[in-house]
Amino acid sequence: MGNGIAHVFAQCDYEVALIDISEDALNNALNTISKNLDRQIKKELIDEDRKTKTLKNITTFTTIKEGVKNAELVVEAATENIDLKLDIFRQLDQHCTPSTLLASNTSSISITKIGAITSRSDKVIGMHFMNPVPVMKLVEIIRGYNTSDEVTARIMEVSRDLGKVPVEVNDYPGFVANRILMPRINEAIISLFEGVAGVEEIDTVMKLGMAHPMGPLQLADFIGLDVCLAILKVLHDGHGNPKYSPCPLLVNMVEAGHNGVKTGSGFYDWSHGTKELAVAEQFRKK
Repeated sequence: MGNGIAHVFAQCDYEVALIDISEDALNNALNTISKNLDRQIKKELIDEDRKTKTLKNITTFTTIKEGVKNAELVVEAATENIDLKLDIFRQLDQHCTPSTLLASNTSSISITKIGAITSRSDKVIGMHFMNPVPVMKLVEIIRGYNTSDEVTARIMEVSRDLGKVPVEVNDYPGFVANRILMPRINEAIISLFEGVAGVEEIDTVMKLGMAHPMGPLQLADFIGLDVCLAILKVLHDGHGNPKYSPCPLLVNMVEAGHNGVKTGSGFYDWSHGTKELAVAEQFRKK
């Protein structure tokens, strides 16, 4: 999601330092941003001049130290892995100026825990953008235990400046969005696992019957099945409630490398760039 966050800030005339582990990753990110800007041009949401200015607002770096030295706000968007995030925040705390605000785009991990490993827990906050970032309006703003009122107000203001709708929530596992969304996705997977209905049938019921823009299984593919599993584990560990226990089918699919759109297969086959029927049927309980 990092390229989407960079896209939105740059389009709103913020100077953006985009940091990743390699030049290839950064080039892929810039190509994605350029393609998404072209989509906005096609829809007449922006013009060519705005695209040019947006791309000029982005500078790329392969090291945290160089990338953050002039930053007023850092938004971390690494994968949903607590050890990785803690390591990044230790580095950010070391290399950023004392006044720099540190935000995480985590979808479930404790902001309080992240803030505690820094020397500025009052300046650590969650900015949980929705995917795709340039399209979706919501940003969950998560206050850690020590996050100050001033920092929260500032991040709410920045979010509005990006054209987003910020909603302030407190720091509990899964926050609001994923505490409600992930059990729904998990229940859809359980329904498939137990043979209640097939992939397309489950998604059709939820789309036509509940007016959801896409079914929960297709949505899981877009989110990433590995990400869904990681979030459910955070919910299960954090709340100690068996209702958050991941479905065995989800566990098996992730272990087999079927993580959704990004791997080309999940509940649907995405290998040709279009949605085909699932490979998941092979894991289905008989």
